[in-house]
Amino acid sequence: MKKIFLILSIAAILFTSCDKVDNAYPQGGNTTLEWSLYPNGDSTTYANNGLWPVFTANTNTNRNILIEDFTGHRCTFCPPAATEAKNIEQTNPGRVFSTAIHTGPDGIGDFQAVVPPTYTHDFTCPEGLEIGIYFGNDWPGTIFTGNPKGTISRIDDGNGQVTSSPGNWSNATTTALTANDLKVNIQAASNYFPSTEGYFLHTEIDVLDATLTNDLSIVVYVCEDSIIKPQKMPDGSTNSNYIHHNVMRTCIDGYAFGQTLDDAHKDSNGKYHYNYSYKLPVVYNPQNMHVLIFVRDAVTEEIYQVIEQHIQ
Repeated sequence: MKKIFLILSIAAILFTSCDKVDNAYPQGGNTTLEWSLYPNGDSTTYANNGLWPVFTANTNTNRNILIEDFTGHRCTFCPPAATEAKNIEQTNPGRVFSTAIHTGPDGIGDFQAVVPPTYTHDFTCPEGLEIGIYFGNDWPGTIFTGNPKGTISRIDDGNGQVTSSPGNWSNATTTALTANDLKVNIQAASNYFPSTEGYFLHTEIDVLDATLTNDLSIVVYVCEDSIIKPQKMPDGSTNSNYIHHNVMRTCIDGYAFGQTLDDAHKDSNGKYHYNYSYKLPVVYNPQNMHVLIFVRDAVTEEIYQVIEQHIQ
């Protein structure tokens, strides 16, 4: 795997600030957060105000599916793929989530490039490009040689490939939903403070399948719900009012492949807790943003569970 990019602006958020006060919430969870993003005080006040979640038993029995659509705003074949991902998601509300990752197998290619005067919006992010390169150039025998391609929870197709063409997405999703093989459960709660653009995310991960022996990682994508920007269409024309859905903007901690679940984050019940603070850039509308939280296998890359949390 290539060296993981760390976005400096996000890293700065995660450093301990001078007004941080340690507290015991939650058991087994990291609490080194940027408390200046909490406008009403420090970590103790945050806890005293009941903002740390107390997760009850997770009664969910369904495995959700994540569609990663590798795309580009100058790719004529990509709009039908985006429509397919959206249709699958809407057909399976609450069970299927999709994200558009603007990347090619080499990272930024002709399809993702900013080309004035029409294609001036940069949809890429370092983590998304890293993911594209990993599943493109770095994956043995990859079929991701150009856009559009995508993954269905990065499930192996039986031939060592986790990427596939849009024509396979619907059947692959149906197969996974029907099998409903739930190995990991996730819960999340969050708080957003408009005065500081501060977002605090709290997660609980419960590994249900004891046979999972590979390292597991938690990943959090920050996504923009919809963006109206030009897109090249299948007939070669440009649609200046095209709606780009669920665009990946970054990873909340700067890690494209997440943080490994480890004992330092495990409570006495064997559940893992990961907490994040993030300053939402002013260019984004919090009501048009969400996060996708998922757990991946660090060896096979399979995504065992995914949930969505709206920022506001």
